[in-house]
Amino acid sequence: MLNLENNLAPFDGELYLIKQFYGLPESGLLFTQLQAELAWREEAIFIYGRWVKVPRLICWYGDPGAWYRYSGVNHQPLPWLPVLQAIREKVEKQCQCAFNSVLANLYRDGNDSMGCHADDEKELGLNPVIASLSLGDERLFRLHHKNTKDKLDIALGHGDLLIMAGSLQHHWMHAVPKTKKLKTARVNLTFRRIKAD
Repeated sequence: MLNLENNLAPFDGELYLIKQFYGLPESGLLFTQLQAELAWREEAIFIYGRWVKVPRLICWYGDPGAWYRYSGVNHQPLPWLPVLQAIREKVEKQCQCAFNSVLANLYRDGNDSMGCHADDEKELGLNPVIASLSLGDERLFRLHHKNTKDKLDIALGHGDLLIMAGSLQHHWMHAVPKTKKLKTARVNLTFRRIKAD
């Protein structure tokens, strides 16, 4: 249980949005730096019995041994960059918990997306805390409950921090859907704690 106010999840989990966690000038600098310095790459994942190209660019950074496996792909962490370390420290202070890895996503335009899923891999533990920082153009973050018809749409803007915690990953799925609206680039950093076997 995080010591935060205004849980946006109506039930079955914790969901907190901190608008402008980074102010506009600093968000702009971080956005430019992360686009330039991170080792962005294309990736394919194994889903529904076949390999599919991921509709965005990604990279994985973390402590040694913070391997992450999802959709048939093993991710060995790249060493922390100073800019990622600085962001991690600020996010950890806000969340009052430690993260040992970060998945970075670069959405180039409205055609790039994140399919519907839950971050419920065993490496993340029972009730993981995942802190998601958005930089760049605003994108829709859509959640739906696994067993009810409840849905929740959140607009994630430049510098916003979204924190998912408690039992949220067990009960809710989330996605960043494609859009036909004109969109420029967005960088998303999702900080996690990978647990060793």
